[in-house]
Amino acid sequence: MGSITPPPNTPRDLSTDVLLMNIPPPIDEVWSAKIEARYPGLKVRWAPQHLKMNPDPLPEETYEGVTLMCSFLPHDVGKLPNIHYIQLTSAGADLWINHPLYQDPNVIFCTSNGTHPPQIAEWVIGTWLMMGHHFLDYAAEQRAGRWTRLLHLEVEDSPGLRMGILGYGAIGRQVARLGQALGMEVYAYTRSERSTPESRRDDSYCVAGTGDPDGLIPSRWFHGSSREAVDEFLSQDLDLLVVSLPLTAASRHILGKEQFEILAKHKKSFISNIARGGHIDTDALVEALHSGKVRGAALDVTDPEPLPEGHALFGAPNLFMTPHVSWQTPHYWTRVQGIIEKNLESLSKGEKLINVMDRVNHY
Repeated sequence: MGSITPPPNTPRDLSTDVLLMNIPPPIDEVWSAKIEARYPGLKVRWAPQHLKMNPDPLPEETYEGVTLMCSFLPHDVGKLPNIHYIQLTSAGADLWINHPLYQDPNVIFCTSNGTHPPQIAEWVIGTWLMMGHHFLDYAAEQRAGRWTRLLHLEVEDSPGLRMGILGYGAIGRQVARLGQALGMEVYAYTRSERSTPESRRDDSYCVAGTGDPDGLIPSRWFHGSSREAVDEFLSQDLDLLVVSLPLTAASRHILGKEQFEILAKHKKSFISNIARGGHIDTDALVEALHSGKVRGAALDVTDPEPLPEGHALFGAPNLFMTPHVSWQTPHYWTRVQGIIEKNLESLSKGEKLINVMDRVNHY
């Protein structure tokens, strides 16, 4: 696919627009009233749906006049002939990549990048501390009614350890912030070079008081799109490797057998994947866990997903998994609506929107 250039930044009269909110319930009538009062004539229409891969189809009348939409899953292109702006509720667009609307330069796509970092970073650091301090082992002793000091288990605290973040976007930046607070040194990896202060800044949505907006936390930056560049990053004696990349053809199985061998040669890293399961070759990870090539792993995503009963990952040692829930927070949809508010204002003024999707690299 060639380059997709968003429509020029010209002021848009929102008085005839219809914004379809296709997100989980409940309906936020207070927010709707605020938006409609701010932009007279604009209508906010709700079509609440729980997040699942095959939801029930929406009634035909739901799409009537829709020009702006907030949704996770793709919709039939024929039902949205006048769509202008699509606000994704996810940080990635892997479900949309082959959709005709995604390939239409006249339709603006924006991600929900920045809504996830606080809760996902806490999941990363929480599981890191849980595994490092053997909380699950002590929980098992508690359930068994035993007061046992497991002195044979090695515990190491975080100051002086090295965190490597594979994909230094909004989530990676908040993980870095928490890691730095624990005393860890942070190495960042990005696809493109970030050699200047300007290039290291983050212009996506950011929850106040979080992240690394100016890119000041990493002590070293690495970059490149080749496997050789990734392998060089992995050879940096990483104690904790956090995967926070978008899933693309280039990043699928970015961690495989060879990469686990590289990690094993330098330091037994702990792997944390909160991006997509497809970033890791599952069979290679299972082997690395059983053979001790890695210290352990925490996965919020797997490949396949959902993980079938009896899968080899369930029996792998030093592994903690959750079923793709690290993004959850009661503040999630409020943050998504905050992005929409900012972008409606920018549309009305003809200004640059935030979180505009790069539809060449898909992030």
